[in-house]
Amino acid sequence: MLPAKLLNRVRGMLRWADVDLAVGFALLTRMWQVLAAPVTLLLVAHFMTGEMQGFYYTFASLLALQSFVELGLSAVVVNVASHEWANLTLDASGRIAGSPEARSRLVSLGQLVFKWYAVASLVFVFGVGAAGFFFFAQSDHGGVAWKAPWFATVALSGLLLWLMPFNSLLEGCNQVASVNYFRMTQAALGSAGLWITLALHGGLWAAAVTVGISVLRSVHFLLVRYRRFFKPFFQGPDGARMNWRIEIWPMQWRLAISGVFGYLAFSLFNPVLFHYHGPVLAGQMGMTWALTAALQMTSMAWLQPRIPRFGMLIARKDYATLDHLFLRSSLTVLGLTALGAALLWSAVEALYLLGHPLSQRILPPLPTALFVLAAVLMQVSLCQTAYLRAHKREPLVAMSTVFGLTVGVLVWSLGSRFGAAGAATGYLSAVIMAVAWETRIWLRCRAEWHAA
Repeated sequence: MLPAKLLNRVRGMLRWADVDLAVGFALLTRMWQVLAAPVTLLLVAHFMTGEMQGFYYTFASLLALQSFVELGLSAVVVNVASHEWANLTLDASGRIAGSPEARSRLVSLGQLVFKWYAVASLVFVFGVGAAGFFFFAQSDHGGVAWKAPWFATVALSGLLLWLMPFNSLLEGCNQVASVNYFRMTQAALGSAGLWITLALHGGLWAAAVTVGISVLRSVHFLLVRYRRFFKPFFQGPDGARMNWRIEIWPMQWRLAISGVFGYLAFSLFNPVLFHYHGPVLAGQMGMTWALTAALQMTSMAWLQPRIPRFGMLIARKDYATLDHLFLRSSLTVLGLTALGAALLWSAVEALYLLGHPLSQRILPPLPTALFVLAAVLMQVSLCQTAYLRAHKREPLVAMSTVFGLTVGVLVWSLGSRFGAAGAATGYLSAVIMAVAWETRIWLRCRAEWHAA
């Protein structure tokens, strides 16, 4: 047991750092991912060949094609549900209580998205499964057995996609602490399954095992922890209904465009390098991108749990509290990302200077520096995007479209010619343009919306 004085001091430090239970679980999840990433790197490097590593990370890039069928609906669900939850609560038995009208509208929202994702999952499994098969079949796979692991991973990813709206709905209903605890255990179990499969020489089956564990954990979480919460969603609304065409579609189609072009912005690196330079360079790209993504997700843990609260504050027109919370969270995100970026680049530089074998599994210092610099700048954009979308509006369609197209063109043209350094240069250039553009949009929309 910690002494009472020390315990109070720790609690005070956590409050000063704006860390509550939801943020704490999110931070533990990100910390686990950061600590697990080097272990995964070591095991992948030890138990996979360079070619197999390229397939492994390109699997993930192709699975990101789910944005073409999901069409940004999960983000809409979080923001729309948060506005209804401002008049609702969860009682001691785990059932929804509060305004009957808000409850009915929430139920109608849930039923709509459950049906949407059932269709989207089927389209994803058959469409992406076939697209990946033809993509990999055109390359010299160096004897890598990829077909069965690929189809198994796609099928399980389809199930996970179908479960996504359940968690998004809970997150929008301010059950962020529970959802983040679930994600923390899901990440830990997934990593353990990945490591065990690699140690048993399972090769690319590690991808399927990881997704399969995520599916099982999701089913257990939803059926055990929140079965009473979801019971009304299988009975139907008993009053007011959510108007999809008026209340959801205006934001969704904009997010859909952003998501589709977001694939070009964030998931095209591996396929381009795989196609033009082979699976070995694609594997190095995938490893570096995974480390960079872990860095970004870790620092975003200070902001992500606040999004439902943003929506509730906007519904109450408490803009002063909203801006204060947003500023504190955003500054923390940027500071942590900058620190992590410096540490990550230093580690890569040290590996190359020492000639360590791991240096052959990640990108050299120059492209790594470009990618981590872009990661720091992107956090500005991600924070501003969360703030704007919490208003149930999407003013970023044009910017997101141009950004995605710019990254896609630059990564394809420069990456095909100059490899990872060319792809990184193109990406950083596009990020600088996007951050400047979005900052102007954020300043204008914040002034107009709050004045209105």
